[in-house]
Amino acid sequence: MMKETKKMATTDLVLTGLCTAVIAVLAQISIPMPGGVPVTLQTFAVALCGYILGWKMGLVSVAVYILLGAVGAPVFTGFKGGVGSILGVTGGFIWGFLPMAALCGLGAGKKTVWKAKQALPGIALGILGVALCHGAGVIWYAFATKNALLPSFLSVSLPFIPKDLVSVVAGYILACVIKSALYRANVPVKA
Repeated sequence: MMKETKKMATTDLVLTGLCTAVIAVLAQISIPMPGGVPVTLQTFAVALCGYILGWKMGLVSVAVYILLGAVGAPVFTGFKGGVGSILGVTGGFIWGFLPMAALCGLGAGKKTVWKAKQALPGIALGILGVALCHGAGVIWYAFATKNALLPSFLSVSLPFIPKDLVSVVAGYILACVIKSALYRANVPVKA
């Protein structure tokens, strides 16, 4: 029993680190937009990590990503880092990744096979996570730019909603594939 617990802890640590790295790498795939919030694959990465790791370790993975960026590691979009990045106009979206990862993780379960009927609750939680992420992003953007909420929403949230919804679904499906492969390889995954 002790050996199994230690193996699980090591696997959690490795998978959490890998997921943090995936978020940092996919954050660099970026298309600049006029409102100052670029199109990136961060949302997809956060959803994927939450669905793979579960809510606790998914939350840890995103928190480590944010902490790395806060101390200056160039992990945010455009190879940026530092406190200025999380306090800048996109900072609310970065903080919004925390509840998003947790909600995706809550929707993960132990599913390793894609079945639409079983996927709906997990994807619904991921969509709620996107809504919270966008809410935090819009509120912070409005505060940082001294704009009203509606124009901020129209500028930095609405154009990204379709991409982020697809990101959640794709993250869920890919997480099922990855967890299935890990299961076949006898790698324990809690989520």
